[in-house]
Amino acid sequence: MALVRLVMLVIVSLVAFAANSVLTRLALADGLMDAASFTMIRLLSGSIALLLILSLQNGVKAIRPAGSWLASSMLFIYAVVFSYAYLMLATGTGALILFGMVQLTMVSVSLLRGEHLRLPQVAGILLALLGLAYLVWPEVSQPSWLGVVLMVVAGMAWAGYTLLGRGSNKPLADTAFNFLRTTPMVLVLFMVTLTTTAATFTGTLLAILSGAVASGAGYAIWYSVLRHISSLQAGVLQLLVPAIAAFGGVLFVTEPISLRLLLASGLILGGIFIVLARKR
Repeated sequence: MALVRLVMLVIVSLVAFAANSVLTRLALADGLMDAASFTMIRLLSGSIALLLILSLQNGVKAIRPAGSWLASSMLFIYAVVFSYAYLMLATGTGALILFGMVQLTMVSVSLLRGEHLRLPQVAGILLALLGLAYLVWPEVSQPSWLGVVLMVVAGMAWAGYTLLGRGSNKPLADTAFNFLRTTPMVLVLFMVTLTTTAATFTGTLLAILSGAVASGAGYAIWYSVLRHISSLQAGVLQLLVPAIAAFGGVLFVTEPISLRLLLASGLILGGIFIVLARKR
């Protein structure tokens, strides 16, 4: 894959992840929808959108099952616990736990697979994590222990989903069928939470945007990228997501550009550059 195209796809993926976090927070924090309904609509709309794109691209008769039940399970676990965790945690606290856990999981897997970390890479990871902590520190409060546990599980599940996608030769088909295979799990969730579901029109629209665009299309693009980068690189790149989300607040919610945001972004980018410098 040409370097410029790879960089553009990475940027689009990370922007989609940031948009997904913002959409989830908007729907849940403002009480526009309960966590279970948001998760169900998100996964179902992602399935429909991806299968429609796949059929338009290849024709209905050419569609063949792809993905795996294990990846679908990781996707479902991540989506459910992520939504419920954000009911109990501040945005900054959740981001710090989620992406810190993703990084820890993926670095651990890299080490188990025999990839040796050099001192500059360790320094780069620590620098990027320091930048993330500095960015979200004003929002870090005394967290709910249940919220922390759920967000740790979400981070591990997302890391697992990412690692399973590194061998994907058909990223769009794999992502589409990973979403589709969550349907039985969604039905179980629906039956368990039937008496507590509540949704508004705006909340439903946010869930559809999260599923069809930020999740469905974003995850398919991410799967296409993963074959060309290492597990360590995939993990550290995702530390950019909170910074991108913060800049999204500047662009779309007219939040001011703070010195903290600029310094934290510089630390994260510097750390990522150090990690990526070993493999251009």
